[in-house]
Amino acid sequence: MACDAADRDALRALLAQHPVNAVVHAAGVGDHVMIEDSDPAGFAGSVAAKAAGATHLDELLAGQELDAFVMFSSGAGIWGGAGQGAYSAANAYLDALAEHRRAHGRTALAVSWGGWAEGGMAGVGDGEEMLRRRGLPPMRPALAISALQQALADGETALTVADFDWERFIGPFTVTRPSALFSDVPEAGRALEAPAPGGAEAGNALAAKLTGLPAAEQDRTLVDLVRTHAAAVLGHDGTAAVEPGRAFNDLGFDSLSAVELRNKLTADTGLKLPTTLVFDYPNATALARFLRAELLGSRGAARQEQRTAAVGDEPIAIVAMSCRLPGGVGSPEDLWQLVTSGGDVISGFPEDRGWNVEALYDPDPGTPGKTYARDGGFLYDAGDFDAALFGISPREALAMDPSSAYCWRPRGKRSSGRASTRPP
Repeated sequence: MACDAADRDALRALLAQHPVNAVVHAAGVGDHVMIEDSDPAGFAGSVAAKAAGATHLDELLAGQELDAFVMFSSGAGIWGGAGQGAYSAANAYLDALAEHRRAHGRTALAVSWGGWAEGGMAGVGDGEEMLRRRGLPPMRPALAISALQQALADGETALTVADFDWERFIGPFTVTRPSALFSDVPEAGRALEAPAPGGAEAGNALAAKLTGLPAAEQDRTLVDLVRTHAAAVLGHDGTAAVEPGRAFNDLGFDSLSAVELRNKLTADTGLKLPTTLVFDYPNATALARFLRAELLGSRGAARQEQRTAAVGDEPIAIVAMSCRLPGGVGSPEDLWQLVTSGGDVISGFPEDRGWNVEALYDPDPGTPGKTYARDGGFLYDAGDFDAALFGISPREALAMDPSSAYCWRPRGKRSSGRASTRPP
């Protein structure tokens, strides 16, 4: 019988005609669309295929004793995935629905699957290859079904079943931020601690080659090396698309491709390079300068023009000074006025942080997960940051620590002469 589970009325009619004693909900739409390119209708459609159908089945069968209520969730709801915002949210909902059903005494099992081989949602060919590249080799269906049978027999509520290539998976997964999700998995810990494969001989040869070149040629050689590997990782035929001064984020690098570029450069330089390389040095020019310094050290400066530094005897002059502090302090003058007047900078919680202050408050200091304070010293305009003023892309700005972004604001005000870095 065919029916759209997201259509509640159609599903009700079907269940009335064909009573069931078990449910296996395996529907899903795996569109890969970045949030910035999605629209409400497309997002809702991707979510509805899983979430709405599962909700309707749960509600329409609420009064019926079922042998099983199985929902095929996805690892995307556990560890996420680029272009899978709606799909990840829908699968996380299935996991929560399973817990909800169990809490109300009803049977439920949500399995967050990795990729299936031989025609799963990841498909074949390019789909399976992408999974392998991410460290998630597709599972044989027989193995997956065996795991499902075991989960049902054990009375599990929600679990993840996936095959991991930890050396490929864990580095990109933790490259932009630490995660405790796999902290108790020994294989993941060993993979994180293992050094990237390096090429000591290749690195020595490259360093020797660079030592014989002028500084400008050293930079050009390393920029070409970075651009060549970056283009290969991104799938370009040549280096034209990788402009030396363009941010890696804008070129399309993500955590996976960042680690792949690191590995290629490690093999060519013999250096122990961090997985955060493309985030620490955000374009080919900056990365090449870092590599030159690491490869050559003081030798890199040996062939540069020698300049005699003039010794000055003038006193140091403070040409600019700025600060941001609680209580609306936006300048040294404000701070001095606050100190001389004996002002109080303690105030209520900001209303633009997404904090439910009433829900968080508890007068007992020993209550876990609560705060017994209702006031504090806050920077109320911490969210105002003009990333474009500093040449920072929107994607980089979102990933910045708010305190780091806030430190740039006084600098922008002093260097540009603008009254504020508040976005127009």
